[in-house]
Amino acid sequence: MTLIETLGKNAKRVKASLAVASTEKKNKALAEIADALDKERAKILAGNAEDLENARKNGMRESLIDRLTLNDSRIDGIVQSVRELIALPDPIGTIDNGSVRPNGLRITKVRVPIGVVAMIYEARPNVTADAATLCLKTGNAAILRGGKEAYNSSLAMVEIMRGAAERAGFDKDIIQLVTDTSRESSTELMRCRDVDVLIPRGGAGLIRAVVENATVPVIETGTGNCHIFIDSTADMDMAVNITDNGKTQRPSVCNALETMLVHKDVAEKFLPLVKAKLDEHNVEIRGDERTKAILGDCVVPATDEDYATEFGDYIIACKVVEDVDEAIAHIAKYSTGHSECIITESLKNAQKFRNEVDSACVYVNASTRFTDGGMFGFGAEIGISTQKLHARGPMGLYELTSNKYLIDGDGQIR
Repeated sequence: MTLIETLGKNAKRVKASLAVASTEKKNKALAEIADALDKERAKILAGNAEDLENARKNGMRESLIDRLTLNDSRIDGIVQSVRELIALPDPIGTIDNGSVRPNGLRITKVRVPIGVVAMIYEARPNVTADAATLCLKTGNAAILRGGKEAYNSSLAMVEIMRGAAERAGFDKDIIQLVTDTSRESSTELMRCRDVDVLIPRGGAGLIRAVVENATVPVIETGTGNCHIFIDSTADMDMAVNITDNGKTQRPSVCNALETMLVHKDVAEKFLPLVKAKLDEHNVEIRGDERTKAILGDCVVPATDEDYATEFGDYIIACKVVEDVDEAIAHIAKYSTGHSECIITESLKNAQKFRNEVDSACVYVNASTRFTDGGMFGFGAEIGISTQKLHARGPMGLYELTSNKYLIDGDGQIR
């Protein structure tokens, strides 16, 4: 039996008992995990230091090293996310709706776990803790296949969490890590019959590979070619601050800005202001002819590929547009359906943008960096779904559940 087959059988074995675990027992396990991650952070940081050393030896760019890096502050954030999950309502067993049919049948729709949730993700060690604990709270067994770049960080966290879950009375196999980081193990996980749903989280290449090769159900997440449109009525200070925050606060994440669209009536005023701010982070601007005419030779000519790219780096594409309609058309052509923003004082244009932009999250006068399960009050997230079936946007507890119908009768036949 292969490693993946073994992990699948283990998860299938434990999922039934996990599905009926009480909220009290699950919260006890989460508290054990939070305490253990906090107390054993030295083990996590040692594993992360090894990952960072390997990453630098392999020439990983700094924006991606930032995604990989753990420190005391980030571990504090991971621990806090776990504690916040404890305080959140348990969706399992809650009633969505119900009815009594004319023949007297009582039909109730309730929330249940999905079963076995597998994840394939890249160099984001915090995802290991987020995914494992979200799955635990929702009664799902987790199989985690992180990227080799974060292997030692993930291994340390999984060992800590498995021990904590066992101390709380669970089988430790409710959380499992794929210790083989080869492409073959990833492909095999995509076809593991014991997996109820597979969630890829990472760059466009990873997500495309999973969607094209998986034979198990997939929830597509992650790729973020996010836009901001500066309307003619925009407050300039707000526009500059939100653009800067969206691009530079953490450029490697999926909710970072990749393209700014600027109304022609404010382009000459806005572009020099935003360039001065972005220059503080040495952001490269790739723009159209009108952008270049305003900002000069510092602008790299933009291509169609630039407008379609999730840079994940200190690079931003720019285009001067005629109006809100052209901005919406540009977004429709190039967006990955993640997060888009309009800066405007026009209620009419705000409503038009909200109604016509077909993305998971649409902002008016706020940074796209808020597309995050923690920021939305979900405690954490397992990913940002950019598809429309089952889940869309930040996937918290509710999105890791399914439903079943309970039908009560008193002898009815058809």
